[in-house]
Amino acid sequence: MNLLKRTTLKKVAALALCAIPALSFAQVGVTDKEIVIGQFAATTGPAAELGLRMQMGMHIYFSAINGQGGVHGRKIRLVTRDDGYEPKRSVEAVKTLIHQDKVFALAGSVGTPTGLAALPILTEAQVPLVGMFTGARALREPFNRYVFHVRASYDDETDRIVQHLAMLGIQRIGVLKQNDSYGQAVLDGVQKALTKRKIQIAAIGTVERNSKELGNAVKILNTANVEAIIQASTYQTSAAFIKQARAEGFRGHFFNVSFVGAQALANELGELGQGVSVSQVVPFPFSTNTPLLQEYRNLMNWAGQKEYDFTSMEGFLTAKIMVEGLRRAGTNLTRERLITGLESMRDVNLGGFTVKFSPQNHVASDFTDLTVIARDKKFMH
Repeated sequence: MNLLKRTTLKKVAALALCAIPALSFAQVGVTDKEIVIGQFAATTGPAAELGLRMQMGMHIYFSAINGQGGVHGRKIRLVTRDDGYEPKRSVEAVKTLIHQDKVFALAGSVGTPTGLAALPILTEAQVPLVGMFTGARALREPFNRYVFHVRASYDDETDRIVQHLAMLGIQRIGVLKQNDSYGQAVLDGVQKALTKRKIQIAAIGTVERNSKELGNAVKILNTANVEAIIQASTYQTSAAFIKQARAEGFRGHFFNVSFVGAQALANELGELGQGVSVSQVVPFPFSTNTPLLQEYRNLMNWAGQKEYDFTSMEGFLTAKIMVEGLRRAGTNLTRERLITGLESMRDVNLGGFTVKFSPQNHVASDFTDLTVIARDKKFMH
C-alpha cells in the first residue's frame, strides 16, 4: 500500500472515531421508531393530583400523535418517575430518567423546589426540558437555553390577583406561603404587585411543604384582620387552611395561584369552595370557543376522560408544543435540533394559545385568567 493510500485511510479512520461519540450522544432516547420523553413529578403524596393530571394531558396528546404515525415516523413514549414533590427525590428521579431510562428530553415537571433541585443535573447533561408546572422567577432567571417554559410567571399571576383586589378597594391583604422556594416566589410576586400600587402586606402566615399544621398561620392572619388571603401551597394544604380559617370566623376572600391545582382544590373543599378564586395560565378547559379547546376536549373524550381540568389542559398544551418542536427539528433528530426547532416557534398560534419562543426568550406566554369556584365544584371566569 502506498504512502498516499495509508495516509488517506488513517484520516478516514480518525474522522470515524471522532464521529462515533457525537452521534451516540445526539441520538440518546431516539431510534428509527421511537422517541423517549421523561417526566419527573409527584404521582404519590399530597401533590399527586398535579403530577398525574399533567401526565394524563401529555399522554393523551402523545397517544393521538402516535395513532397518526408519530413524528417523522417515530412514536413517542412517555416515562414518568415519581418525586413525591420532594427535592431530594426529584434529583434521583431526573438522574434515573437521564442515565437509566435514557430519555431524549424532559417535559411536564411539577414544582419549584423540585425543579430547582433537578435543574443543574439536566443542564449539565444538556437535556432539554419543556413545560415546567411552576412560574417561579428563579427557574427563569438567569436564562437557561435547555429549559422552555409554557406558562406565565407567578409575577404575572399575582399581579393579576392584586389588580383585581385593588379594583375592589381591598387594601388589607395577607399571604399564606409554603416555607420553600415556591412560597417565596409567590410572596415576591405579591410584594412586587402591591408595591406597584403602594399597598403593604398586612400579614404573612407560613406552613411547611406537604403539611397541614396550620394553627399558627390561621391565628396570624386572622389576628391581622386581613380582607383577603393569597395562598401559595398545594391543594390539600390550601383546602385545610380555608376550612380552618372559616371555622375560626374568617369571612374574607381566598385567592390561589394556578399551581394549587384548581380542580383538586375544588374537590377537597366541596361546598366550602364556592367563591374561592384561582388564577390560571392556560385557556379555560370547560369552553369550546377555540380550535385548541375543541381539540383538547375531543381527545379527552376519545381517551375516555370526561373530567376536564386546567392541569391536564396544561399537560396537553406542553405535549403539543413538544411535538411541534420535534417536527421542526426534522428527521435527523438531535437535542440541539430540538432546541432550534422550539426557538423557531415565534408567534405560533396553536389554535387559541400563542407561543412566543425565540433564541433569546424561552417563555411561551404571559397569558393569565382569573377563575372562581362555583356550585358543584364547577368554575366560572
